[in-house]
Amino acid sequence: MNGGIVLFWMFIQLFLSLFVPFALIIYGRKKGWLSWKAFGVGMLIFVLFSQVLEKIVHILVMDPSGTSLKGTDNVWAFVAYGALAAGVFEEIGRYIGFRFMLKNHRTFGDGLSFGIGHGGMEAVLIGGLSAVNMMVMSHLVQTGQFEQVASSLPATQVEMLKTMLNQPDWVYVLGSIERMFAIAIHMALSLLVLYGVRKGQFRYVVYAIFIHALIDVVPALYQVKIISNVWTVETLLAFIAIASLVFIRRMSEKFHCFS
Repeated sequence: MNGGIVLFWMFIQLFLSLFVPFALIIYGRKKGWLSWKAFGVGMLIFVLFSQVLEKIVHILVMDPSGTSLKGTDNVWAFVAYGALAAGVFEEIGRYIGFRFMLKNHRTFGDGLSFGIGHGGMEAVLIGGLSAVNMMVMSHLVQTGQFEQVASSLPATQVEMLKTMLNQPDWVYVLGSIERMFAIAIHMALSLLVLYGVRKGQFRYVVYAIFIHALIDVVPALYQVKIISNVWTVETLLAFIAIASLVFIRRMSEKFHCFS
């Protein structure tokens, strides 16, 4: 492993994970539709519902290995749980955000801003912090300190870190590109939920949960190695992201009908 090259690509992942949300903020301000309140609520909802509440449930029902449920080794049960958990927590979170915290912020721009806050925070926490963690681990390997640190960690975690450190360089950039796909998807789902709130029809939230769950089935299948080719996963996510952008464009017309 060439430490210098690996660190470079890790830095690229960190840079893109931070730059894309920032660029969308600048674009939204330039176009005049960015809502700081909706953006902030989107960030808050992601942290509370995805990183706190969902993680608590994961601890209760998932095996420490992270690839099965407690009490069963059935991979399909794990895939179903993983997909539905993300869909339920994040979309219900979006609904609560729009329904109770953004009563006077329900325009098309508010929906986009919420999605950028939600997806941007995910990019920072998952893409950015992951890159920072791997940069630290790579430095420890290069300086011969990794084994000393690894001695205090569980064996499964050490093996996972070694696997991540030995993955191809391009995987780090692929991870940051995946975050871009995710932001587009979060913006589309935010608009779908907001549309349901504005129409007073909860069924749109159910649609969002179902769509979110279907999307998350693909990464879950890769996690349990039913899908082994990462390019298959990323290609599918790319098509979903493109479909999300088309959906966003069409939703702009529907929101203008409310005006």
